[in-house]
Amino acid sequence: MRLKTIPLYAVLAFAACTSPNQSSNMTEDYTQYVNPFIGTDFTGNTYPGAQVPFGMVQLSPDNGLPGWDRISGYFYPDSTIAGFSHTHLSGTGAGDLYDVSFMPVTLPYKEAEAPLGIHSKFSHANESAYAGYYQVKLDDYNINVELTATERCGIQRYTFPKAEAAIFLNLSKAMNWDATQDSHIEAVDSVTIRGYRYSDGWARGQKIYFCTRFSRPFNAMTTDSTAIEKDGKRIGTGVIARFDYTTEENEQITLATAISGVSMEGAAKNLQAEAPDNNFDTYLEKAKDMWNKELAKIQIDTPDKDEKTVFYTALYHSMLAPTIYSDVDGSYYGPDKQVHHADGWTNYSTFSLWDTYRASHPLFTYTQPERTNDMVKSFLAFYEQNGRLPVWNFYGSETDMMIGYHAVPVIVDAYLKGIGDFDAEKALAACVATANIDEYRGIGVYKEKGYIPYDLHDQYNNENWSLSKTLEYAFDDYCIAEMAKKMGKEDIAKQFYARAANYKNVYNPATSFMQPRDMKGNFIENFKADEYTPHICESNGWQYFWSVQHDVNGLIELTGGKDRFAQKLDSMFTFHPTDKDELPIFSTGMIGQYAHGNEPSHHVAYLYNAAGQPWKGQQYISQITHELYTNTPAGLCGNEDCGQMSAWYVFSAMGFYPVNPVSGMYEIGSPAFPKVQLHLNNGKTFTVIAENASRENCYIQSIKLNGVAYDKSYITHQQIMEGATLEIKMGNKPGYIWYK
Repeated sequence: MRLKTIPLYAVLAFAACTSPNQSSNMTEDYTQYVNPFIGTDFTGNTYPGAQVPFGMVQLSPDNGLPGWDRISGYFYPDSTIAGFSHTHLSGTGAGDLYDVSFMPVTLPYKEAEAPLGIHSKFSHANESAYAGYYQVKLDDYNINVELTATERCGIQRYTFPKAEAAIFLNLSKAMNWDATQDSHIEAVDSVTIRGYRYSDGWARGQKIYFCTRFSRPFNAMTTDSTAIEKDGKRIGTGVIARFDYTTEENEQITLATAISGVSMEGAAKNLQAEAPDNNFDTYLEKAKDMWNKELAKIQIDTPDKDEKTVFYTALYHSMLAPTIYSDVDGSYYGPDKQVHHADGWTNYSTFSLWDTYRASHPLFTYTQPERTNDMVKSFLAFYEQNGRLPVWNFYGSETDMMIGYHAVPVIVDAYLKGIGDFDAEKALAACVATANIDEYRGIGVYKEKGYIPYDLHDQYNNENWSLSKTLEYAFDDYCIAEMAKKMGKEDIAKQFYARAANYKNVYNPATSFMQPRDMKGNFIENFKADEYTPHICESNGWQYFWSVQHDVNGLIELTGGKDRFAQKLDSMFTFHPTDKDELPIFSTGMIGQYAHGNEPSHHVAYLYNAAGQPWKGQQYISQITHELYTNTPAGLCGNEDCGQMSAWYVFSAMGFYPVNPVSGMYEIGSPAFPKVQLHLNNGKTFTVIAENASRENCYIQSIKLNGVAYDKSYITHQQIMEGATLEIKMGNKPGYIWYK
């Protein structure tokens, strides 16, 4: 379609305001230990771009090609960049977002067939990144691109050669699961534009509004529009805008773009509040300060810079999601497709709860208690607007990806730890109501039979996952019972404790595995635990057997006692797939049948404590922390999953892990560093001193707590919050069992 020239006219006036530059008061710059390229190769599916902690904006380069490897927009082995977009998902395995994509060029520019389009070659030799910053040289145009961000704004700085140049804004893209449904761009004045992009992808009915300010007027603005059709009818318009410049050698043009889920006016307010001027370096310094404040909450002692980088990158990755999803005035777009207002709290989105309830959210209770409170309030608002707690929601949409009702353990953990001021009565009511939606994913049949039959036919029968649902529901039911008990609601507690025992109904003593059952109660025939079937969610029978985090002793009893349980754990880690076995994409980081690349396995090595053979768990935990997390682009062995993969590492490297995330107990594993200090919100510091800790010295020889010999396999939330000191002597051979 022929380009159309648009006149420039003033519509909005932006008040100039300044914000003091808060220089970092940290003695150490932790951002230098963050390598955002970790996870951009292999199956990590991370992005390397600029973001502040939990920021709404994730400004990052896109290679321009679709596919599983590029699900986050960027894949390290690629050599092209086709834009810098403002929204991305961190390691989800789901290709969505890529909103508001800019691309600077010099004329004539390079353009390939769709989907790549306008692009440039680049080299990793001319690319760099750290927490809050990304830089790359576009080789075809000799343009240097730098990115940083505020919570709701992306800041780009382009350094041009002497040239006839242009900056493209593409709102018409379709990549991976995401496709534009409608879009709009308009000029506000000679340096300001605004618009929106509506899209459908993994999340339906996404709406992103934006407002962009250029640091100098563009010579001309032209647009190209394409009709978007569905079922033979036009549903919207895809718009691409071009902004022309004549640039001098090393001339810099800065773009500040705010986004909003509410309106163009909301985006303008966000821009004015967070990015009122064009000083890139000021915003970069603020982004570094924000990251240093968060990263300094955990201090590790190690002379190995690679180890330090792996740790702080993991801590960084744990804080990329959930994401802020309300404007500076509190407005946000709800799942009921209405605009709501968060009064005195911040609304959050992007909750990968099947993954993150395990370690990410427990970690936040120590590093982010205020945000944890707001996240729970976000759940309750979502419940009020959608009729049930979120499963996997973002951008005002419920994707219903994965299973369980895992907002529940996040709420319960916060409540039991006394975090926040959310309404506990309302929270428990939301948990109970969500767990009693009979028509949703077999819950009614689960309540009736005590398990979900694999031959159940309902609106969700295409996904099946019956065995996994039974186990996940049982854990969530236990969480509800614990909260109800603490609140003195004995009837609710009794009901849900009974439901929490439903895991026993899918245990087959003849095979000693959790096994799918049909409507008549018969166990499925010819069951093979190492096979991947539709009845088990992204795992096999070996991997899901251990999903009874709330009653490990009960699972041990079912299995036949501690010795038999330990033997089964041994088999888990030593029964290796054969070369002929075709493993699914989510079975990575394999040690026998253990798949560290997928979440159901994450607590399993710690179960050796309950079996009375902790040295075996220490061996595997050390192997995982040292070998499956590395300072390389392929340094994650599986999808990052919005921080869960990294949160596992943060906990495990510190030396403990929440096997049961709502128990207030953390099983002791194999600390990776000689000293770790966790600085708490109450002003106290929990310290782990692991004498001689190393890859070889992975075995615990003895433990003291506050100088006194310790006899438990776990530490408690209370001990952590009191600022206790855990002293562990490590050695290269298994030590005695220190606990009763």
